[in-house]
Amino acid sequence: MNVLDCPGGACSFTAVSNQLGMNVTACDIAYYYSVEELEQKGLEDIETTMSNMKNEDIQKNFLWDYFKSVDELKQVRTKALNQCISDMKKNGKEGRYVPAVLPTLPFDDKQFDLTLSANFLFLYADKLDYEFHLQTITELMRVTQEEIRIFPTTDFQCNRYIYLDELINDIQNSGWNAEEIRVPYEFQQNTNTMLRITK
Repeated sequence: MNVLDCPGGACSFTAVSNQLGMNVTACDIAYYYSVEELEQKGLEDIETTMSNMKNEDIQKNFLWDYFKSVDELKQVRTKALNQCISDMKKNGKEGRYVPAVLPTLPFDDKQFDLTLSANFLFLYADKLDYEFHLQTITELMRVTQEEIRIFPTTDFQCNRYIYLDELINDIQNSGWNAEEIRVPYEFQQNTNTMLRITK
């Protein structure tokens, strides 16, 4: 199975999945950076995020059952960054870590069986308008043969994407099936649904 992770970020999914025998390609604007720049930026982002997470008012917006503490969260995210950087240094970025700027992707039609998109589209609903969301999902459908999963369906304030029903309708009018489904993972409160799009 060919899998696309878009945007992939400086995370361990692609590295670990390929080690387990899967065929995963990651795509992100961040891959225009060199490996060294990406590593430094990743470490700075983790420090900034963890510093913000120490605020008790912010911590109340999260469920601390999967991650037991801010320190554990930092350890997990640092490990994920290190696995990603290690994979890039060992195997190179070319082919596996592809730079691109959405809503345009440098892939062939139906190149991937499954596309995963996490922690991007709807989270930034205040900065990315409906047209961008529709164009991006249309592009994901172009390069995907069977299924797309987008998580979460909420913004940073844990509010459901306001145009999700309209978007689902537009997707269905294009010949695909789309449904919002609940998932077992919930870190930020009320952020436990994904959009599943199938051909």
